[in-house]
Amino acid sequence: MEHFDLVIIGSGSGNSIVDERFADLRVAMVERGIFGGTCLNVGCIPTKMFVLPADHAVSPEEAGRLGVELELQDVRFDEIRDRIFGRIDPISSGGKQWREQSDNVTVFTGNARFVDTDVLEISLQGEDEPVRVSADRFVIAAGSRAQLLDVPGANDPAVAPRVHTSDTIMRLPALPKSMVVVGGGYIAAEFAHVFSAYGTEVTLVNRSERLLRREDDEVAARFTERIAERVQLKLNQKTTRLEAHEDGVLVVTQDPNGIEYSYPAEVVLVATGRIPNGDGLELERTGVEMDDKGYVMVDEHQRTSRENIWALGDVSSPWQLKHVANHEMRVVQHNLLHEIQGTGELRSSDHRFVPHAIFTDPQIASVGATEQELRQAGTPYLSKVQAYGDVAYGWAMEDQHHFVKLLSDPEAKQLLGAHVIGPQASTLVQPLVQAMSFGLGIEEMARGQYWIHPALTEVVENALLGLVEQAGQSQEATDA
Repeated sequence: MEHFDLVIIGSGSGNSIVDERFADLRVAMVERGIFGGTCLNVGCIPTKMFVLPADHAVSPEEAGRLGVELELQDVRFDEIRDRIFGRIDPISSGGKQWREQSDNVTVFTGNARFVDTDVLEISLQGEDEPVRVSADRFVIAAGSRAQLLDVPGANDPAVAPRVHTSDTIMRLPALPKSMVVVGGGYIAAEFAHVFSAYGTEVTLVNRSERLLRREDDEVAARFTERIAERVQLKLNQKTTRLEAHEDGVLVVTQDPNGIEYSYPAEVVLVATGRIPNGDGLELERTGVEMDDKGYVMVDEHQRTSRENIWALGDVSSPWQLKHVANHEMRVVQHNLLHEIQGTGELRSSDHRFVPHAIFTDPQIASVGATEQELRQAGTPYLSKVQAYGDVAYGWAMEDQHHFVKLLSDPEAKQLLGAHVIGPQASTLVQPLVQAMSFGLGIEEMARGQYWIHPALTEVVENALLGLVEQAGQSQEATDA
């Protein structure tokens, strides 16, 4: 049995841990799937490469309102798909080859499980006999997997090949004429935008009455209104079974009153979330604790309940975001070096203000608390909604639907939350993330710098000033 100084389970963000500072250590890296992790292969990067052509595909409607006549003549799905994976697949295989050539890193491809506190058994791909390795330290960076649809008919041989997750939907051999998307979160929203823009007839089935339920209520409501113009929404319906139907699948649903509905489609996309992969590692043999949702539990240093085992990314983080995984990777990297080499102090992860963006149409971005969270917690707050159309660039766009929503403490000293729906949302939210992270006051942010006129960022400036004005009016009323 080979012994290593460090074993890393997962080749996504975990792959970035090992740099020249680990050159004197014997390291093993174990990957059960495609080298490079979710983001590179089936997540952030390929999905956004599908979103960009979709954004262009829906542009004729917007252009027409401004007096420019455009026409979408064709979507060459096979070219889009092959261009994307023709770039991504070589990066994945090249990254694996580069790691395999490292003098101090051994790469194992296969499923891993703990058989003892410090012993890992790996069922290697293409091999009959598993191998076992031991190590002084482990990093669990095993990521997450797409949740499958557990209903009658899902595994029917006549149905299963037409039921996809985000892992497989982007590699379809041809653009489907029709699709049922099951789910109402960010994965469902992005793919509903992509395929409807490409010309697929999309029906979105969601078990609750709203889409994007983790977003601020006003943002979620506005998005639902907008996406309903392009996608058939079937809300408050749960999927109960799948049936083979002509050249496709029949998705059968039921509403709260027990009434059944059915929706035929060429393919089904199951977009009901992702499951952390800790459950397959048999962590109970190590004493590593998991919570009731299956996440590996870690402290502020990313250490598990076992002192020599660390975890990061989707396997331990409910945010399931690449920028969070990268942040946690740097924390684990530093803390490993601290323990091994005795350098520096233990570093803590900073999860105070984790932003996210949804690359659908309209685009959405958010950081901090939603209004409903503040209300439920009984936290006093001010709220300002600033329409895009109220600033110069938004006026030029003739925008009628999009806005920035900011939440602050009652004195408008600090932001509590920021929510953007509309063009460039993922960019517009970034200065607000910065302000919250570094404690920049609202008035100082609004008036302590130049805001380019007539850039769209003025919608953020005006929203900040709106909060300052509300705070001033409240203070005047109090003084009176």
